[in-house]
Amino acid sequence: MKIISRNLTKDDYSDLKTTMIEAYRGIGGQYWREEKIDILLDKFPEGQLCVEVDGKVVACALSIVINYNKFGDEHTYQEVTGNYTFSTHNPKGDVLYGIEVFVHPEYRDMRLGRRLYDARKELCERLNLRSIVAGGRIPNYNQFSNDISPKEYIEKVKRREVYDSTLSFQLANDFHVRKVLKNYLPGDTESKDYATLLEWNNIYFQPDKKKTNASDSIIRIGVVQWQMRLFNDVQDFYDQVEFFVDAVSSYKADFILFPEFFNMPLLAEFNHLPEPQAIRELAGYTEQVRTKMQEFAISYNVNIVGGSMPLVEEERLYNAAYLYRRDGTSEEYRKIHITPNEVRHYGMVGGDEVAVFDTDCGKIGLVICYDVEFPELSRLLGKQGMEILFVPFLTDTQNGYMRVRNCAQARAIENECYVAISGCVGNLPKVENTDIHFAQSAVFTPSDFAFPTNAIKAEATPNTEMMLIADVDLVQLKELHEHGSVQIMKDRRTDLYDVTMKKKSRRVPKVSINHVDEVL
Repeated sequence: MKIISRNLTKDDYSDLKTTMIEAYRGIGGQYWREEKIDILLDKFPEGQLCVEVDGKVVACALSIVINYNKFGDEHTYQEVTGNYTFSTHNPKGDVLYGIEVFVHPEYRDMRLGRRLYDARKELCERLNLRSIVAGGRIPNYNQFSNDISPKEYIEKVKRREVYDSTLSFQLANDFHVRKVLKNYLPGDTESKDYATLLEWNNIYFQPDKKKTNASDSIIRIGVVQWQMRLFNDVQDFYDQVEFFVDAVSSYKADFILFPEFFNMPLLAEFNHLPEPQAIRELAGYTEQVRTKMQEFAISYNVNIVGGSMPLVEEERLYNAAYLYRRDGTSEEYRKIHITPNEVRHYGMVGGDEVAVFDTDCGKIGLVICYDVEFPELSRLLGKQGMEILFVPFLTDTQNGYMRVRNCAQARAIENECYVAISGCVGNLPKVENTDIHFAQSAVFTPSDFAFPTNAIKAEATPNTEMMLIADVDLVQLKELHEHGSVQIMKDRRTDLYDVTMKKKSRRVPKVSINHVDEVL
């Protein structure tokens, strides 16, 4: 599955029409005529957003910019759209007005509407508009209209005593109700001709600031310090993973990093077997976990990194971690440097692929635990343009942890990049060879004036389950490369030495994990 959020184009109309008919089948299968969509795209192309799944547009959000004082709170849909001509669009206006949002019914469990709302918010901030305003249907009100007023219904939805498919979603996305509108959208019998006037306030709005389309270089990273615990079954494990993904996504994070061997608690099921056999049985869960993690990445709109797991291929046992992009694609990385413990207890072997992965937030590298203690590996990634290095790890003792930490900090300095490390904490008494853990997860920076003096952006409390959120600025890396106090990547004496691959690395292809049943 491949998911792309982008601007709508005129070539998308066929898909758009089909999707809208299906979305509004319950109220007559209404849809916008092609000439209306063309007008919107001509007037305000950046305001027309869509989500494409496997090459087909399945969700859309349409909007214009208006001078809100011209309309005030008492207006109808027909008035604000200029009788559906969109002549009311004013590039010098102060409010982004939402005309339409719809999602094909077959894709409504993938949280595509949330992606569209997030994209609208980003557009509002980029254009330095005061707020987003929209009229919202209350389609479930018809079930309560004989007993309570629209205002009472809205209050019940706010208190979650009643669920409304539209209003509940809008409230969950930080919109508030300014007032109730009557006859806003004539013919909306499900809403009994009522609507909510909704608003999302742009807290970054600056009245005197010139509007700009400059992109944001700030990347938000969520790091999970994972508590080892026994689970009743694999569903309990998924629930714990989803808790962190949900929490991090609510902070609008771009990445979430899980530790090495975070699924080891599931090994308790096979504790009666010899260790080499037990770990191979655990590998039987890997494909299932991968599918679930990709579903989480899509539905929560966040890139998930790591969570390494045992992988068996052609009877060889690997330690593999994954990048699950929020667009539905994924990448695999196999730990290259295997510890003596992994060889002795499990019979693991190392991978041989070294590659930087492209994401919607820059180029990233991925290494697993012991790998970070070999500077040549990270240098190869740095030469390929790596901006953020993600390191899932698992260490039992504090001195083992310090090896990972100190080496990770060195990698950040010598490769002029950010490094995020994520580890497991706590005890797992019923699992052989994975009983105790120590970690202090962190995000490290290069060491120069633009960064913290200790080169630590954020760090967790040692040996405590928690979630770490940190913002990193990719522009600062570019400035460091060109104007830093020292310029390590530039000043290498490659006339005397260099780091090269002896074996040509085959680029791991993008993997699309198919959507299975319903996405949570």
